[in-house]
Amino acid sequence: MNAIADFSADDSLSRLDALEDLSRRLLERARAAGASQAEVSCSEDRGLNVNVRMGEVETVESTRDRSIGVTVYFGQRKGSASTADLREESLEATVAQACAIARYTEHDEASGLADADLMATEFPDLDAWHPWALEADHAVDLALACEAAGREFDPRIANSDGASVGSGESISVYGNSHGFFGRDRGTQHSLGCALIAGQGDDMQRDGWYSSALAREELEAPALIGRRAAERTLARMAPRSVPTGEYPVLFAAEVARSLVGHLLGAVSGGALYRRASFLLDSVGTRIFPEWFSIEEHPLLARGLRSAAFDAEGVATREVPLVSGGVLQRYVLGSYSARKLGLQTTANAGGVHNLKVAANAGGFESLVGGMSRGLLVTELMGQGVNPVTGDYSRGAAGFWVENGAIAWPVDGITIAGNLREVFAGIEAVGTDVDTRSHISCGSILVGRMTVAGSD
Repeated sequence: MNAIADFSADDSLSRLDALEDLSRRLLERARAAGASQAEVSCSEDRGLNVNVRMGEVETVESTRDRSIGVTVYFGQRKGSASTADLREESLEATVAQACAIARYTEHDEASGLADADLMATEFPDLDAWHPWALEADHAVDLALACEAAGREFDPRIANSDGASVGSGESISVYGNSHGFFGRDRGTQHSLGCALIAGQGDDMQRDGWYSSALAREELEAPALIGRRAAERTLARMAPRSVPTGEYPVLFAAEVARSLVGHLLGAVSGGALYRRASFLLDSVGTRIFPEWFSIEEHPLLARGLRSAAFDAEGVATREVPLVSGGVLQRYVLGSYSARKLGLQTTANAGGVHNLKVAANAGGFESLVGGMSRGLLVTELMGQGVNPVTGDYSRGAAGFWVENGAIAWPVDGITIAGNLREVFAGIEAVGTDVDTRSHISCGSILVGRMTVAGSD
């Protein structure tokens, strides 16, 4: 087995220098072609991914990707083109194509670079670079050990969907004709396993994974395998529940989806298209008074930390929700101009969000429910972004007298997101660290649960 992602010699800084030089040359070409403004994004990605199943290697994949994107503006007409080819004739053609497109597009008053005075000027080390010299043989050994720990945990584990190990690094440079050049580099590593218990119609599947910027923060392969087995076995012999209205506790790994629905509703694209149930909601109370969400873009070793956004705008710590009140939208410069507002440095998405807890850990939240539903998995995309109507398939566990009683599946949970947000009673301290949305379990006081009847 010879496939190796070569991280042994860390040449990332010299490669960043080369990407920055390339960005400068492309911007100069765009200027020479008559563009009034221009921006360039250059990135390189390397990675190694291994998958095993039932003790056998299924795939070993080593990847190297490059992307070069050029956007030009002739006044407020925009054109974009991209390539992965570094030959001079290809770079020249990419700039020429972007310029040709711009000359034939419609004038758009909202187009153009972000304002020059908003560009980042400070670039702290955010501790996101932790390359792993991972050889394919070692990656296979880790995946096999993870799967074996799960399969050997209990004889009822009859099958496996496999185990995987992934390690990757990414470097990028963004530059524009304001004279801004921002460099970024980061790593991401993961290890996971999915198992199947039971036979025939009684089979259940679940799994677990660990993800981190630094390999030393990954959970041990045996621990991941055992946890995958425990989660799979806990789902055996599920029942349904009577249809009714009950408290619903979203486990931490699915609770962040509620925050995701909020982000979709307060993002610029949905707002200027008037396709959001939270139109004109800044300054209004959406959540309980104690509820807050803060953005921390400069968090050391944060999964989505950055000193600047995708347009070069300096990021900053600004609340999204405070005292239950929506403080702002999530905007890049284009959507901000469409709305008559200013960018919130969120071109390319949000950075690290932290949902403040007001309760104890997971056991405390379950213990506080006399009767209700614990959701550990959500299925389907049944959310209407215009009305906020929410209806999704779910699986998890029924809670009786403050204790988990039995597994449930084949159910649907429903409500309206405005009512769901307002009805949040608790956020736990059991944060799932595998996401840039730092959030514990969320207890909603009442939702419609549709079961077998």
